[in-house]
Amino acid sequence: MSTTTTNQDAYETDSTTNVVHLDSVALAGAAAVVSAIAMLLLGVFGAVGVYEGAVEAMEQWHLFFEPTVVGTVAGMVEAAVISFVLMYAFAS
Repeated sequence: MSTTTTNQDAYETDSTTNVVHLDSVALAGAAAVVSAIAMLLLGVFGAVGVYEGAVEAMEQWHLFFEPTVVGTVAGMVEAAVISFVLMYAFAS
């Protein structure tokens, strides 16, 4: 009776030979969508008068953000572009 032996344990999978690559565009796109939604929520909260501190912080940190319709859309675009570029650079 012969038995075969390997260098891998029974619980170990083939992942030691396969390399998983991070999809830079997918990660950057997801970050852009999340940041745009966050800016939309802050724009709505700023118009309503809730979370004034966070809205004021975003007004200081972002060039185009204001709690108006145009300022919210401009802040969403700005946040999406910035997060896309930063996360793409991080992932690649």
